[in-house]
Amino acid sequence: MKVHEATVAHSGRNPFLRVVAAISTLAGWCSAAMIVTAVAITCQMIFIRFVLNGSTIWQTEAVVYLVIAATLVGLPYVQRQRGHVNVDLVPLALGPRARLWLAVMTLSVSILIVGVMFVYGYEFWHFAWARGWRSDTVWGVKLWIPYLSIPVGFGLLLLQLVADLVALILRVDRPFGLEDI
Repeated sequence: MKVHEATVAHSGRNPFLRVVAAISTLAGWCSAAMIVTAVAITCQMIFIRFVLNGSTIWQTEAVVYLVIAATLVGLPYVQRQRGHVNVDLVPLALGPRARLWLAVMTLSVSILIVGVMFVYGYEFWHFAWARGWRSDTVWGVKLWIPYLSIPVGFGLLLLQLVADLVALILRVDRPFGLEDI
């Protein structure tokens, strides 16, 4: 299925915007691969439990970590595709100048919030890494590995949001992807 051109963040010929677009697309592919892997592990787990009547050790935990990581790492791709829930009633009611101001303000607040999430996510990941935390399961996975998806996901989303703001300021992209009325 092809995404409508107006809904995708535009990068024009700007090298920064193009690199961020490529990174966000790569993150989307990685997210999709994690979901496919989680489904394959789930199928393997079902086969072992119900066909071979065996026990599973690591599968459930791996699937949970993969789905969470896929969600976080997929954030920049969804932002680039304008796939987040969006209500455009207010932007449609505004004129072009007010719409631009609202888009800049919205992106700026989003950058601030995601930046805070990135910083705290990094601190949480680093704390787990420095302390050598492991899960309390038989598998005992080193928790810094799945926790790494927190700063990576929010960092990539932050990068995409900054690129969206730059595209808006440089007029490479339109506020909320809407044409001027």
